This record gives sequence, C-alpha cells and structure tokens, in this order.
Amino acid sequence: MENHTKDSTMKVSSLNCIDLANDDLHHSVVSLKQACLDCGFFYVINHGINEEFMEDVFEQSKKFFALPLEEKMKVLRNEKHRGYTPVLDEKLDPKNQVNGDHKEGYYIGIEVPKDDPHWDKPFYGPNPWPDADVLPGWRETMEKYHQEALRVSKAIARLLALALDLDVEYFDRTEMLGKPIATMRLLRYQGISDPSKGIYACGAHSDFGMMTLLATDGVMGLQICKDKNATPQKWEYVPPIKGAFIVNLGDMLERWSNGFFKSTLHRVLGNGQERYSIPFFVEPNHDCLVECLPTCKSESELPKYPPIKCSTYLAQRYKDTHAELSIYHKET
Repeated sequence: MENHTKDSTMKVSSLNCIDLANDDLHHSVVSLKQACLDCGFFYVINHGINEEFMEDVFEQSKKFFALPLEEKMKVLRNEKHRGYTPVLDEKLDPKNQVNGDHKEGYYIGIEVPKDDPHWDKPFYGPNPWPDADVLPGWRETMEKYHQEALRVSKAIARLLALALDLDVEYFDRTEMLGKPIATMRLLRYQGISDPSKGIYACGAHSDFGMMTLLATDGVMGLQICKDKNATPQKWEYVPPIKGAFIVNLGDMLERWSNGFFKSTLHRVLGNGQERYSIPFFVEPNHDCLVECLPTCKSESELPKYPPIKCSTYLAQRYKDTHAELSIYHKET
C-alpha cells in the first residue's frame, strides 16, 4: 500500500464482503445481489481453504517463475490453452497498449486423459507439467488447489442462483458446472506501468467466463472501472484482504442475466514490485448454450444478447487476445 498511498489521486474501491460461513443465507444473497448489480466485484471470506496451503501454492508458483526461460519454454502454452505464457504473450487492450501485458503466466485446467471421450474438445485435455525432478510436488499442489477453488466456486454459484431468483442448484447441472471448463492461471507481474505510454502490467478487459476467483500475494495493483462508458474512465484500486478471494463476474454471467449483473472492466498497474496472483476462471461446460435466463426476461425486458455456445465464445476471445503460437516455434 505504501507506494500507492503517496499518490493523492488514488481512489480505493469499497466492495461488499460475502461470508460463506454465514448462517444468514438471506443476508448473504441480498449482499451478493447488490454487488452484482453495482459492479460485479466482491470479496469472499471463510471459504475453507487453509491459509498455510495458500502460502504453499504461492511459494510453488514463485519456484516455477524463477526457473530459466528455456526450462519454462518446455511447457509453452499449447493449442488447448494449457501451459506457460511468456511476457507480452497476451494483449488484452490493443487500443491502448503499445505491446502486450508485462506478465508471464501458466494455465492449468481440469486434467482430462487422452482416453476420455471429451478429450478432443478445445479446452479439455492433459496439462503440460514441469519435470517432477525440477519441481518435486509442484503438480500435486496445483491439482489440489484447482479442486479446492472449484469447490468454492460452486458454493458461490449457488448463492448467485438464488440472487437471480433461480433454484439453488440451477448451475450445478452437468451442462453448466457439473462438468465445467475451469482454468487457473499462475501469474507474475514485473516492471512499472505507465498508462500515458501504453505500458500496462495487464491491459483493461472484462473476463470471458462466468466468474473469476482471484487470490493475490497482498501487493496492490488491481484496478476496476465501474462505468466503462464514462469519459474519462475512472479507475479505483481494489485492496487485497488477507485470506479473502476477490471475485468478479464474467461476460457469460452478464449475458445470462440479460445485462443486469455486471462484468466490469479491470486492469493491473505495476509499481516496480514483483506481484504474484492466481485467478481461477470458471466457465460452464463446452456445449452449454449461454442464453438469457428465464428470470431475467419479460415482455418489457427482451433478451439483449443472442444465444452462443460456451466453447465458441471462449475460442474467439482467446484468439483475439493471445499471440499466435507459431511465433514461438519460429523463435526456437
């Protein structure tokens, strides 16, 4: 916080906090609904993931990024969007960014073996893993975290269903979160951002899927813009809370809710400090048709978005924001 608080123009956002251990379900749903209508960002506490384990996940993430580049390139992102993404690989805001994002990352999805009937789907398949001799126990730690984060995501989805006046288990169905696309991404940010020169740790964007759970190392950097149409846009920092997830809604939930729930623009500015974070992107099943929910339309509120298949939407968004894999093969 220290470096940022010296900036008198800094605005810090105030977000609702959802306690998953709260017995007052009505209070939790009302608070969540308010957050979703306002800006689509909120904190989640008492989620049941041990703090010691979280520290271990971050420690293992740092060990991977500390490896020599040639070691990391052995697990380069593949066509199923699993694996390592080098600095500048992703360009989320091409209108305002000179180069890509000043971050490197590592995508990990649900492990699907080659003999699985769904293996050929674009976002399923086995993950590339660093050599166990180089990073012993790394894979086991990441797979355990993936399972835990998915459990928390499903608990939040049940509250979201109630906030949308749906049955509590609406999103648990096989075609939604019963067999989802759920991808975690380890991230390391470096350098100093300068928006006036088009240099960003992470360019302004909204997330593609249903929702994102963000774990951070406590270093400030995340900003949100509650009104993307404002001129000029107003950006507010989201301060991390120890032990809490920062959760935001994605574009698919905005489409599902007919625009009532917000998928908000956000970005990351670097201040010269290394910053580590782990977003967990929750998307429904490949074949899920994302269309206006029955409780979000009426004679006076017609659907604003055409129905679209989840995998079709995701494939286009990834294509628009990531470098072509062929450039790396040319370099090697």
